[in-house]
Amino acid sequence: MDAVEMHEVGKSFGAVRAVDRLSLRLAQGQTVALLGPNGAGKSTAISMMLGLRTPDTGTVRVLGGTPDRAVRAGRVGAMPQTGRLVGGVKVRELVGFAHRAHAAVARGPMPSLDELMDLARISDLGGRRADALSGGQAQRVRFALAMAGAPDLVVLDEPTAALDIESRHELWAAIRACAGRGATVLFSTHYLEEADAEADRIVVVDRGRVVADGTSEEIKRRVPGRTVSIDASALRRDPADLPGVLSSETDGRRLRLHTTDADATVLALATAGAVRDLEVTGASLEQAFLTLTHTDPIKTDNTQADHIQADHIQAGPTQAEEAVR
Repeated sequence: MDAVEMHEVGKSFGAVRAVDRLSLRLAQGQTVALLGPNGAGKSTAISMMLGLRTPDTGTVRVLGGTPDRAVRAGRVGAMPQTGRLVGGVKVRELVGFAHRAHAAVARGPMPSLDELMDLARISDLGGRRADALSGGQAQRVRFALAMAGAPDLVVLDEPTAALDIESRHELWAAIRACAGRGATVLFSTHYLEEADAEADRIVVVDRGRVVADGTSEEIKRRVPGRTVSIDASALRRDPADLPGVLSSETDGRRLRLHTTDADATVLALATAGAVRDLEVTGASLEQAFLTLTHTDPIKTDNTQADHIQADHIQAGPTQAEEAVR
């Protein structure tokens, strides 16, 4: 049984076709990155996985049933891009209430509250007010709320957006711990290095359809050409005259040559005696992404049709927060 199965799914908002016959299957236990430019359909697809929106066409199944059924059973945890935590409530009280609410209907073993706090790296924040935290601390609390029911599927929409480097590292440590327990993790991000480092599999979406699907290395290999780098002072001729070279750029003391024929380029450099500190690399994930989507680098998605609002997600934790008020 797959964690998620979407078949020929379509969703429109007026004249905007946000998702167009999208098909996607996520195996259980995978950590999957969902990438795409602004308005590509990422958040719309996620919202249909969570039962927040109904597809116009096609079918969506989560953990063998409907999205609503999986969410009601506590088998799905979600963390949105934005949202505020309850004011006047301490972190341990808030997370504890969500933990007890899930424990009351749990069908299997659950971590203790202390284990949940440890998992989210917030044990030291238990006595702090939930509405008086830094951005990174608040994100880890939201992650704890998403994990309160020990879900089989965890969906994270831009989990590290606007966080500093240290906060991003801390949150990813928590996400890795979650994946280590066997949960399926699906995350969208505009930080390509996160997808490169953390995902078992990368799915690239553009104009509502999947345009690439595979490991990071498989995605990179979709893009032809190589980059040949040398000491910039070693070459005494115009790089454009070298065989295979499409473009070149200088970064400090390094000259990077983007070529369709690395062998011919390197041979010409060797003939010219310009192979000092030579390095040949394949396409980066960013280069592959730009080629596959024909767009500018990823930015945070703020389009109405492709953005999950916190007010409409995390039904369990939101109800818990209201009860604490």
